[in-house]
Amino acid sequence: MASRAFTARVQCTTKLLRYSFAARPSAPTRTTCGSYRAFSGSIGLCDAGERSSASAEKHLSEPRDILGGPSWSVESLLPPNGQQLDPPISSQQLHHLLRLSALPLPKTPEDEKKMMDTLSAQLHFVGEVQRVDTSGVKPLSAIRDETMAAEKEQTIDLKALEDVLMGEKVIGKHYKRIQRVTPPESSKAEDWDLFGSAKRRERNFFVVESEQTQE
Repeated sequence: MASRAFTARVQCTTKLLRYSFAARPSAPTRTTCGSYRAFSGSIGLCDAGERSSASAEKHLSEPRDILGGPSWSVESLLPPNGQQLDPPISSQQLHHLLRLSALPLPKTPEDEKKMMDTLSAQLHFVGEVQRVDTSGVKPLSAIRDETMAAEKEQTIDLKALEDVLMGEKVIGKHYKRIQRVTPPESSKAEDWDLFGSAKRRERNFFVVESEQTQE
């Protein structure tokens, strides 16, 4: 009796295991996009967001894609067409600025309107530049390249002065001084005639004729 009960229990357990394996989906495998997909195709977990971000990173990693077209335009800092400043520029202010700049005044109202629109756009551009957050940015002391590479390139050291120092010699016994050695090719530079192309000269001076002022 005990053996029959044990055999029946084993058969029941075997049936349960077969049923569970038959109902269990196939083992998932990792695809190239970083998600899982079942062999049977019933489970698809490939995230579209991950694929789009991966394709975007691949797209931006190509230099020709980055430099292929402009990503920003200076026109974004200019006002829309027809937009005026608040407060607007008056005609008196425009004429005052033109006089300070020694520029001619507009001849027609159309020219004055065009100048005022141009000045408004320029002031709007300056305002947009002034709103840029520059906190933590060290201001430039001059308009030049102040990077470490530029400073190293502009630094004058003994290696840069080697050719100049080789063209000098120390003379004197009690009072030593430095004298430059004149190279042979430049020793004849002062032999050319300074007045060779002058039409008129007075001793060691050029003679230039000028028109007489009419009274």
